[in-house]
Amino acid sequence: MAKKKRSRFYLLKDLWAFMKENKKWWLLPLIIMLILTALLIILGQSTPVSPFIYPLI
Repeated sequence: MAKKKRSRFYLLKDLWAFMKENKKWWLLPLIIMLILTALLIILGQSTPVSPFIYPLI
């Protein structure tokens, strides 16, 4: 039995389809803020960009 290979962004595609179908557009700002927060955490750990991010927090 062959497994169906999922794309890398299947979760985002499913979430977008859910919001589009059920008219849950209020979820979009929450998702954007979660993604931006995750990026700040990842970039703020130990990258050359971190001295520039710390004043933002």
